[in-house]
Amino acid sequence: MAVQFLRKATKTIVIICNAVFAIFLMLGCYGNSINLGNDWIAGLFSLTAFYFLVINIFFIVFWLFVKRWLTLISIVTIAICWMPLQHVFQLRFSVSFDAKKERNVIRVMSWNVEHFDIVEHLSHPEVKSEMIDLINEYNPDIACFQEMVGSDSIVKSINYIPEFKKKLKMKDYHFSYFNKLNFDKTHHFGIIIFSKFPIINKQTYSPEINRYNSTFQSVDIVRNNDTFRVFNVHLETLRFSPDNRNYLNDPSIENGNDINESKTILSKFKKGYIKHHWQSDNVRREIDKSNYPVIVCGDLNDLPNSYAYNTIGKGLNNAFKEKGSLIGNTYDGISPTLRIDNIFTDKRFSVEQFLRIKKSLSDHFPIIADIIFHKD
Repeated sequence: MAVQFLRKATKTIVIICNAVFAIFLMLGCYGNSINLGNDWIAGLFSLTAFYFLVINIFFIVFWLFVKRWLTLISIVTIAICWMPLQHVFQLRFSVSFDAKKERNVIRVMSWNVEHFDIVEHLSHPEVKSEMIDLINEYNPDIACFQEMVGSDSIVKSINYIPEFKKKLKMKDYHFSYFNKLNFDKTHHFGIIIFSKFPIINKQTYSPEINRYNSTFQSVDIVRNNDTFRVFNVHLETLRFSPDNRNYLNDPSIENGNDINESKTILSKFKKGYIKHHWQSDNVRREIDKSNYPVIVCGDLNDLPNSYAYNTIGKGLNNAFKEKGSLIGNTYDGISPTLRIDNIFTDKRFSVEQFLRIKKSLSDHFPIIADIIFHKD
């Protein structure tokens, strides 16, 4: 009798756990569409959506050996979440990328270049050269870089922007920065768009004065008889310290210091997500104003199905979703699921191929998309 009771109780507990994780998965996929009272909580669920998916797959396997009909709890949940889950991962196990560009293709690159290694330029001068060689190897027509440190006026500076333009064989560029947030007395800290096509209009948007991550930019590019508007964005960083990153790589709650560390990380995430909310609203307003087909590149510092991702990407193609494979993380650290860099395109573009270049030259991996514009 006691054994039977224990068996039923255990089964009930497992079913409840399965149902809870099924709900968590749905919140991770749709939480930003539901008013949870605190938007940052929805952001926290979107951060862990992939892990909830893995747990639900585990429950499916478990119930196959115990009670097959109970697999429906997770199967139905995954089916409901399938559309948003396609932004999290793709069931393509490998993709080919032809480095040779077709004649009608526009090749777009987005990369958080982490200052172009300016901090260690004396001890490791080869890194910047390797980064430039990698860019030239793939020969993008449009390159959007975040965390660009450079000077467009001082010829003897370490990262002289016109020299980059020459080495990358680009026709024009647009560098956006705040003077009050300079990297040093010589170099600015900002974001930049390089283009092999003529730029006829340059715009810097600064909704919040003197705050770098509130700044984003756009250029109007002419190719043949067509004009496109390219946006380059870099949303608020979460400002994790080395100690924060170490804790995230090996989390534990063993003493008061661990508890304080987890509270600090949660607080930074909350502040960052609140910033992402209004920053992505600002970007979306400018996208909606565009009279031209848009291309949006950048480091969102947020995951697929987050508020920022859905707001900026609304009505646009995502290059990873169209042609990417598996998870496609773009941040080289903390977690293998952090795909925070994106290339979005107007629906009038088709994405022909996509590539994440897994080379550790920055703390982010560069991403590339070949796109074709269809007037009709």
